[in-house]
Amino acid sequence: MRVLAFLDGTLGDPAQPYVRVDNTGVLRGDGVFETVLVVDGKPRELGPHLDRLARSAALLDLPEPDLEAWERAVQTVIDNWRGPSEIAVKLVYTRGAEGDPDVEPLCYALGMEIDEKIKRARAEGIAAVTLDRGFGPDIAERAPWLLLGAKTLSYAVNMAALREAERRGAQDVIFTATDGSVLEGPTSTVLMAKGRTLYTPPPNIGILPGTTQRSVFRAAQKAGWTVKSEPISADELVSADGVFLASSVRKVTRVHTLNGKPLADSRDIHAELCEAYEAQYA
Repeated sequence: MRVLAFLDGTLGDPAQPYVRVDNTGVLRGDGVFETVLVVDGKPRELGPHLDRLARSAALLDLPEPDLEAWERAVQTVIDNWRGPSEIAVKLVYTRGAEGDPDVEPLCYALGMEIDEKIKRARAEGIAAVTLDRGFGPDIAERAPWLLLGAKTLSYAVNMAALREAERRGAQDVIFTATDGSVLEGPTSTVLMAKGRTLYTPPPNIGILPGTTQRSVFRAAQKAGWTVKSEPISADELVSADGVFLASSVRKVTRVHTLNGKPLADSRDIHAELCEAYEAQYA
């Protein structure tokens, strides 16, 4: 099942075409998006997602989004959803048409069921590989025009990385910088547990600030954890007490194998973090 809503409050048919062939999102990946998890009719971290949508739009010089209209579009999807209690709502915002400045940006919210593979990964954990992203941790400051802090539609590299992981017998990727430091996953934020401290790489190294990561950190602190945002060496992952990938739809997913080698058994830590994360929304 899918539900499509536009910012004017109208519903669309997800099986019908609405995107022009000269839309810059299609031709150049020129646009931004967010994915919001909705559980039992309640969107999680919608405010932070909309704030990040606005930041991404500003980085691409897109017109400032009407966040109230986006919020209404999300609610329209929720109000018209008749499927499972847990869904993903994707917010898509593209610039418009190539060479035609009179065409308005295309904006919509699309509610979708969550893939069963993602649900299995939440419960069973995943194998991941590290892949070199090809730049150093200072690239965001040296080359802001690369838009590394924006959630853009240009995901070809990320999808290629996931296909490479599959070729290597894994399900996901942890990107590394040229100095061997940890960056992020193609569609997730990396978390590392050592003792009672939870770590994540800092956003100023050219990664997307994670909404779910912040939520997990908030929950972990309430549960007595120390949380830190600081550089992590890829070598540290091997000796960590737990490695996890966090995102809206995957929530907190345990990495049990890295580059073909088993990591420490982190099932107890995973269960504690998941319980703390879910307790926020009870």
